[in-house]
Amino acid sequence: MSDERGGLVPLNAAVLTVSDTRDESTDRSGKTLVQSLDEAGHRLIDKRIVVDDVYRIRAVVAEWIADPAIQVILTTGGTGFTGRDSTPEAVSVLLDKTIDGFGELFRHLSWQEIGSSTIQSRCLGGLANATVVFCLPGSTGACRTAWQGILREQLDSRHQPCNYANLVIPGRGTHG
Repeated sequence: MSDERGGLVPLNAAVLTVSDTRDESTDRSGKTLVQSLDEAGHRLIDKRIVVDDVYRIRAVVAEWIADPAIQVILTTGGTGFTGRDSTPEAVSVLLDKTIDGFGELFRHLSWQEIGSSTIQSRCLGGLANATVVFCLPGSTGACRTAWQGILREQLDSRHQPCNYANLVIPGRGTHG
């Protein structure tokens, strides 16, 4: 899992882009998350794009939560208030525990970039079946903000005093 010097334990991740209009060639936010995971030393197990439909989103996320090989799920898109935005409704019912501080901290960081528009973000985080799930807005900038300001450290098994990586690594199940 880690080297003898206490190196990074790579996590297995899946990325879901929620969009009615994007495909692989136009999915910039999904590509940003995949690149961020790779640069941090984690492994991409699956990546998909689904339309903004609560049941399709829920089906993919539930499948990944049930898969013991996947430890991290990152979704991008569908967290706003417009039209068909339904990612929070699709995912929240699947979570065993919510990470309330994730949305709060994301909006705090985002405030510095986009001001009061950050209140329209319904991003969320939680734990389900030893899998950590984070639902991010669909903009590339928001994905970068979440990754650089929160996720990079919280998915790093070396980060102290606590991190979410150690909650999803088999045999650890602790914060530190």
